[in-house]
Amino acid sequence: MKRLVLPVLFFVLITSCISNKRINYLQNLDGNSPIELDEFIPYAQVDYEYVLQPFDIIDVDFASSNQDLLRAFEFQGANASRIGRSGGTSGAMDVFYFSGYSIDKNGYIRIPNLEPIKISGLTEAEAIEKVQESISYYFKDEVQVKLRIGGIRFTTLGEFSQVGPKVILKNRATIFDAISMAGESSILARKNELFLIRQYDGGTKIHQINLNDRQLLASPYYFIQPNDILYLQPMKIRQIGSGENLTASLQLGVSIITAMMFVYGITSGLF
Repeated sequence: MKRLVLPVLFFVLITSCISNKRINYLQNLDGNSPIELDEFIPYAQVDYEYVLQPFDIIDVDFASSNQDLLRAFEFQGANASRIGRSGGTSGAMDVFYFSGYSIDKNGYIRIPNLEPIKISGLTEAEAIEKVQESISYYFKDEVQVKLRIGGIRFTTLGEFSQVGPKVILKNRATIFDAISMAGESSILARKNELFLIRQYDGGTKIHQINLNDRQLLASPYYFIQPNDILYLQPMKIRQIGSGENLTASLQLGVSIITAMMFVYGITSGLF
């Protein structure tokens, strides 16, 4: 039995200690062109621009010299709701949930006294033009339209300190903005295998991101999109214990050895 103690302890230390190479963000990995400090890193050229989708919640506001006529195209209390939320929040609640317009399953929004307008599949700029075209019919003067989504909503799953839906009240946010908002990822997370589940017009794609790789800064997935889902898988070591540091590894090793000695004592008649 004594001969097994050192091998078991050595095995636990080897398998449970985690290398910094698996923990640190933005490293120059072998096989990639190194990115040095202070080196300018241009953003990736991304053709895709977020398009509005069914069940998105948007805010639509109008401006015109004819304020009396504008009231006919607003829900009662809409302005009061806008004033009440002006402080904003960056939690999980969509800031436009109570005062905004929900795009229905067929892609339409319903503005008072206007025919339903289909805006799913359109960018914000395209949707503004379509709404402006619909409402301008009733005005002699130009009507300005403001249409926007309520920040960037995303969801975190897996080895994050906080999981669940979250909203960043910005027009653009990086993957690290999302990670910092969700709380630092667990040391047992596979930072080289972050799954980014992204919605596109009519479907979904799963992309894999390596947070250890400095090349991420030039990746098309460096910026998150509304409705993104971030999933961090745990390392295999999670199956046998935490092993987050040397102390935890030693405690795990001592626990295993103690259990083995107890079983050995019972089976050999020592107890």
